[in-house]
Amino acid sequence: MDRQLLKPNDYNPNKVSKENLKLLTQSILTNGWTLPIVVRPDYTIIDGFHRWTVAGEEPLLSMLDGKVPVVRVFHEDASEDIYGTVTHNRARGTHLLEPMKAIVKRLLDEGKTIQEIGRQLGMRPEEVFRLSDFSRDDFLEMMIKGKTTYSKAEMYTTI
Repeated sequence: MDRQLLKPNDYNPNKVSKENLKLLTQSILTNGWTLPIVVRPDYTIIDGFHRWTVAGEEPLLSMLDGKVPVVRVFHEDASEDIYGTVTHNRARGTHLLEPMKAIVKRLLDEGKTIQEIGRQLGMRPEEVFRLSDFSRDDFLEMMIKGKTTYSKAEMYTTI
């Protein structure tokens, strides 16, 4: 697909140094294109922003004739696009703190539960809490939101 049709998303928390972009270019030159760019139906990039970036620079631009391999995914909910970006990135490296906080806030503002965010992004509830701007009490209230029953507790004593 023509790389000029693709566009970056507005939430990616992953940053790569110039040295690592050079390494990525060398990897593509040496190994070929091993991972396609993952996009939404409107060609917004979910995963592969840095591959897309280096494909727009020489020598790759000429070698690839401006084309890049693409896989389109169709998600019913825009949050699934975010989940895709974060999980692809987390599987390969690290994220910057502030953009991750913005993502967690966005998902919480959209009504996503802590459990869903944790499951989709591979985070424990404590990680979601650390990335949220909620107080401990507000966060605990969110954890039990929608729960009407509690598990039965048993008390054990030893004599």
